[in-house]
Amino acid sequence: MKNIIFKLNSKDTFTISNPDFNIDLASKEDYHHTFYKSLRLLYKMPNFFQTEALDLFYISLMVYFADRKVSRTDYIDNWTRGFKLFIPVLNVEKWNNNKALLENMISYLSGDIWKFEFRERNLNETENKILNTIDTKYKDRKFNPDAFCMLSGGLDSFIGAIDLLTHSRNIGFVGHYGGGKGVKPFQDKINELLKVEYGLTGNEFFNFHAAPLKGVEDSTRTRSFMFFAHAIILASCCKKDIELFIPENGLISLNIPLTNTRLGSSSTRTTHPYYMKLLQTLLTNLGIRITLKNPYQFSTKGEMLSNCSNSNFIKENYNFTMSCSHPDQGRYQKESKPFHCGTCLPCTIRRASILKAYNQDKSHYRDNNYKEKKAQIELKSFKIGLQDYRKTINNKFSIQIAGQIDEKLDQYSALYDRGMVELGNFLDLQNE
Repeated sequence: MKNIIFKLNSKDTFTISNPDFNIDLASKEDYHHTFYKSLRLLYKMPNFFQTEALDLFYISLMVYFADRKVSRTDYIDNWTRGFKLFIPVLNVEKWNNNKALLENMISYLSGDIWKFEFRERNLNETENKILNTIDTKYKDRKFNPDAFCMLSGGLDSFIGAIDLLTHSRNIGFVGHYGGGKGVKPFQDKINELLKVEYGLTGNEFFNFHAAPLKGVEDSTRTRSFMFFAHAIILASCCKKDIELFIPENGLISLNIPLTNTRLGSSSTRTTHPYYMKLLQTLLTNLGIRITLKNPYQFSTKGEMLSNCSNSNFIKENYNFTMSCSHPDQGRYQKESKPFHCGTCLPCTIRRASILKAYNQDKSHYRDNNYKEKKAQIELKSFKIGLQDYRKTINNKFSIQIAGQIDEKLDQYSALYDRGMVELGNFLDLQNE
């Protein structure tokens, strides 16, 4: 088990014998994150962060550090790692009371074993500065949204943003980008499209970068936790009951593997009902007045496209979104821009949804016909998984492979059936 000490200022003298890492999050040599570089936007929030949400934000950065810095290949099964994080928090009693819940939640999300030890801290210099001045900054231009929405640069979150903006212009959007070119150009383009279409000012968009330096593990299953935590800390500034929308189609949300290969590193449990339930319970226990909501839990991606509230706008602009699990892959072929690979499962589900909604696809894919060797293997595995699904009489066991579902089983089952039909209609057109 890797023992990692985290600190939030240089005056923290906490230590243990022989830690594997001793990390100061304020050090540019250990971690790069841009949250406090957006002070103008932060000062426009109506209040200082709720301290429990501030703790959660830092915990998410620390978890992501551990996730990136320890390779899965160093372990017997090439997957399951063990971590013990020593973390300073403002609300030590609350975190100790919710330690088991947090450990269970992060272990489920990443597929590893996580342990946490909390110690008490005070606000650091940066936090105190914001606390003492936020009331006097931009007093007449505070941003107090009705809701927040994750905006990843993907198709689902673009649809989610459109549907929300159709009913209210007062929405805050939160994005995160990692290293490389990746999704950042797509996020910027989507932000601009939404600004023009809905007459937004630009203050509605928050976009952050966070990554440990010299990370060695690329599975990054905990990135979504950090992504959500950025939105949670901002929403906590509103000091009211507020919804955080996390738009994702129900088929991907269920995280059901088409084959055993989908249980590996590209798999995500970001919006699985079990994980969302754990995270919501944690927020409630901490007194954070945020309700997590995925309005598309029972919609396929194709249904999301077909039912989008601004049908002309989404049809004109869906090709500016990024769904691929590895958009930077083309850099190895010296491509100057990130593209969809066209053959990973997220790309395949995207292509199936666009076929359902529009019967043609103007997106650019690196491999349209699954011609590359890896793509041929992926296509074959998808088709085997589809055959297995078509032989299954009752899918109520299948839909719980990635996590327990204890309510609305019939609705999840029907969603899974519709999603697999949508996917199957596309795969049946592809020649191996």
